[in-house]
Amino acid sequence: MSVRMIHLRKLLKLMYLAPNRRVSALRADIRDDIARESGDPGSGGDFYGPFWSDAKAHVFGSAYLPEMVQVRIAANSGRANLYPQLRDGFLLWWNERRRWTNEPFRQTDAIKTVHPIEEFDAYVKVANIMCVRDARDEDHYVYPYWFPDPALADESGRVGLWLLRNALGTVDPRELRLLDVIRGQTFSLDRTPLAGNEEERFQTRYRTLLAEWDALRTEYD
Repeated sequence: MSVRMIHLRKLLKLMYLAPNRRVSALRADIRDDIARESGDPGSGGDFYGPFWSDAKAHVFGSAYLPEMVQVRIAANSGRANLYPQLRDGFLLWWNERRRWTNEPFRQTDAIKTVHPIEEFDAYVKVANIMCVRDARDEDHYVYPYWFPDPALADESGRVGLWLLRNALGTVDPRELRLLDVIRGQTFSLDRTPLAGNEEERFQTRYRTLLAEWDALRTEYD
């Protein structure tokens, strides 16, 4: 998937990776893009999606996340490193740091969008949000960032919240959470208020990323 049509979580990862690691990640992305163009769908599959599906089931009481992680690892040993980290981070947030407590929690209609970035002829995808309605009929929205590196920090958290707020215009921004799953840390507008320079920081980093991707892509022509 080109960086001009990209999931928000992956965009945050690429924009804030250290330069040498970003180049490596972009090269891998370009190779995958070329393979897809040639009709090869690849064999990697969705690594993080099954975990997030189990985390949602845990929230709504239809599964127990520690058991599901063991099942997933038994089915694919390649998950043995990161899945326990994802499990521990998610449960740290869910059991100890989560502030909304009005159980039982119910699943609401899924929301997703593709947000245009007109300046760059690009689109940012926002999907796989955990949509939770509590016993008071109040809705909460948790967008997962699940990569081990880089961790979300103040600026990247604010930039992510800024884009989520703009992309999800029908959602109460006070109920948006950007969850760094492995670290069990959420970013929200009350705890991480926007500084006013998020659009500038986003455009600067995205412009740099696009230029790097375009330059590297020519090496494969």
